[in-house]
Amino acid sequence: MPRYCFCLQVRPDRMEEYVERHRAVWPEMLAALRDTGWRRYSLFLREDGLLVGYVEADDLEAAQAAMARTEVNTRWQSQMADFFTGIDGRPPDEGFLLLTEVFNLDDQLAAAPRNPDEQKEMM
Repeated sequence: MPRYCFCLQVRPDRMEEYVERHRAVWPEMLAALRDTGWRRYSLFLREDGLLVGYVEADDLEAAQAAMARTEVNTRWQSQMADFFTGIDGRPPDEGFLLLTEVFNLDDQLAAAPRNPDEQKEMM
């Protein structure tokens, strides 16, 4: 399944409230994320407000489009918009910066030779 990582910037003066809001995300929002194809979705927040998200989805654009069609997402994004900088009036889930994956341990282990002689040749 494709993996995606993204960044957003949370306003430093709103970080505590942002964290609090994510301690108990609305059940209908959680269900909508699940039902529209968001998997293994996590958010990580650095002390300066850098938010890094990770999600797996068969097709992130399709998952985003499906979420955009839900009423609960419209309400959630509206409430979350003021927490972020640099999203230029877009909903936060459309304003994040996707990062390029440059290393994945599982992928490289799966591609590595299993024969000890082959491993020696690679070193």
